[in-house]
Amino acid sequence: MKCVTWAAGVLMSGLLIAGHPAAAETIDLSTWSCAKFLAADKHDIGVILSWLDGYYRDEDDPPVIDTDKFVANAKKLGRYCSEHPDIGLITAADELFSQ
Repeated sequence: MKCVTWAAGVLMSGLLIAGHPAAAETIDLSTWSCAKFLAADKHDIGVILSWLDGYYRDEDDPPVIDTDKFVANAKKLGRYCSEHPDIGLITAADELFSQ
């Protein structure tokens, strides 16, 4: 249940971006290393994980968020990045989630 609650919080943070009162920020994932991802604040990590979840879906996938899979993929990326801090974040995600 804790994982589902965490995933729901991450998803909500991604949905609330439009209403986020802070100054707009651009996140260029092509320049991020795994180390930078792991050091990011929870808000940015939530946004990035949400974006990655959508990016690595098939075009014809239904608009359904499997929170168990989302959390499992987030943990998988976190472990991989911990073991490979100097690798690019997109390179890591490609290796883990490309079909």
